[in-house]
Amino acid sequence: MALTHLLYLHGFRSSPQSTKAKQVAARVRGRHPKITWWCPQLPPSPQGAMDMLMQGIAHWPRSTMAVIGSSLGGFYATCVAQAAGCRAVVLNPAVDPARDLARHIGEQTAWHDPAQHFYFGPEYVEELRQLETGPLAHPENFFAVIAKGDEVLDWREMTARYAGARIKLLEGGDHALSDFDAHIDEVFEFIGSGTPG
Repeated sequence: MALTHLLYLHGFRSSPQSTKAKQVAARVRGRHPKITWWCPQLPPSPQGAMDMLMQGIAHWPRSTMAVIGSSLGGFYATCVAQAAGCRAVVLNPAVDPARDLARHIGEQTAWHDPAQHFYFGPEYVEELRQLETGPLAHPENFFAVIAKGDEVLDWREMTARYAGARIKLLEGGDHALSDFDAHIDEVFEFIGSGTPG
């Protein structure tokens, strides 16, 4: 069965205007126009984000849907895939966002539009802790693209978190995966192969 529904989740301070989100959207439009595509702007509240996502995909067919997430979006994508039993591609995924984002409490500016501000509250750190899902129930459903050159997250933590999953470990690279174009074919090959293993 071919992929019918695709969800893309951006990272912290990011948006559906991120380069990778736009590259995936262009691929869907150009080559897979029948796929239902959803790339929402995620609210600052992690629980709010997860509630919105689970509501949004409530009627999606689990066997032919997939989720792609980058950074904090990779953490959310893992939560979604663990709950839905679907395939997921995670791009330099946040492994312990409660720890990492604790130092970002306060007023934040949006990456793609510095005029946009949002407040990241201390309660959101606790929400992230509550969302942690433990070991991967079905590691074969996951494909992690991880850059050793990531300047924000530790590639060793990422590879340990996705043990048993398919991992593409890049020697260099950066947190934004600026060379995402070079990996997009593999991403679509993984999610497009239908029913999860």
